[in-house]
Amino acid sequence: MAKKKDSNTLYCSFCGRSDREVELMLPGMNGCICNDCAERAVELSHEYLNKMALSSLPDLDMESLPKPAEIKAYLDQYVIGQDTAKRYLSVAVYNHYKRLNQKHDDEIDIEKSNIIIVGPTGTGKTLLAKTIARMLKVPFAIVDATVLTEAGYVGEDIESLLTRLLAACDYNVAEAERGIVFIDEIDKIARKGDNPSITRDVSGEGVQQGLLKLLEGSVVNVPPQGGRKHPEQKMIAVDTKNILFICGGAFEGIERKIALRMNTHVVGYGNGNHVSKSDRDKLLHFVAPQDLRSYGLIPEIIGRLPILTNLEPLDRDALLRILTEPRNAIVRQYKKLLEMDGVELIIEDDVLTYVVDKSIEYKLGARGLRSLFETIMIDVMYQAPSLGEKRYVLTKEFAQHQLDKSNFDLISKSL
Repeated sequence: MAKKKDSNTLYCSFCGRSDREVELMLPGMNGCICNDCAERAVELSHEYLNKMALSSLPDLDMESLPKPAEIKAYLDQYVIGQDTAKRYLSVAVYNHYKRLNQKHDDEIDIEKSNIIIVGPTGTGKTLLAKTIARMLKVPFAIVDATVLTEAGYVGEDIESLLTRLLAACDYNVAEAERGIVFIDEIDKIARKGDNPSITRDVSGEGVQQGLLKLLEGSVVNVPPQGGRKHPEQKMIAVDTKNILFICGGAFEGIERKIALRMNTHVVGYGNGNHVSKSDRDKLLHFVAPQDLRSYGLIPEIIGRLPILTNLEPLDRDALLRILTEPRNAIVRQYKKLLEMDGVELIIEDDVLTYVVDKSIEYKLGARGLRSLFETIMIDVMYQAPSLGEKRYVLTKEFAQHQLDKSNFDLISKSL
């Protein structure tokens, strides 16, 4: 009962305690509930709803799933080249779908195959991840490994990687446990020395040790609002067993490790070369797990990333195609921007060749193409909307003048 007869004391209709024994009593029309019972009711309802959501998740229809060839064809529309990496990604994502569709009573348990992608900066690692995220039917999150530190130190906890995955599916835990996480800049958490750390390596080996349980699969308590900034928040339990992890990193200088292993001289003279000169510029093609270990990844984390692929350095032809062919090519973007002001932008072929040559000279990769175009187009974008002209032709002479005026040469050499 809500009240004792001839008394003003309120009693909880669930646990029977009086209002003097609890912090808060919430009265209703025919009864009362204390704050402890209310909190427990919320926890039970969330637990029940999550179980119901997991059991009601529809199996992925194998007929409607994009096949590996279809996934690669979609990637081809936005990313130039890198056929090998596209094939690995397409097969891994398709197998992830099939793994989620596997019947629970099957005797064969298909294990997930996490991926690690090695490639120089500006070759399209993050672009591949962003592009493949557009067509997926499971939650997808891109996170950066550079901000992670070992628990107890300034920075982000390893568990916060899953916070973005939860946010991508509106904190539906059952849906997040079927998702894909792309961890960028994985090479930045390589340990500093070739030997195990005697002292704490809080942003290197310590982070790798913390990532082990996420990659292999375990129940992790995830802070919904970002970890140590809100220590009073209640954690969300997420099982990472069915979450696919894709890692990417530039691994700057790993070519020396590969050359040393293959007894190949990158610079200088010598005998005993087992790789032809034409292959020395593509040493990343021969990358192996032992090279990642020499670079600073611990053996345990390498074992949990069984699929290893690489992105090839972009040559001159590939950079030219990147400027014009993809759906969201840089040239198309600038033409669209000026088209919205009623101005037709015409770019001479010499300009494209000049931009590509400068990007190769400064070793900026595909990412440098946009920086160069931003520098060249800044005055055009500033003046064109006000001039009232319907047509603008971008010449090589103007592009050279813009780069010289901005001292781009000196700035690039100082990077």
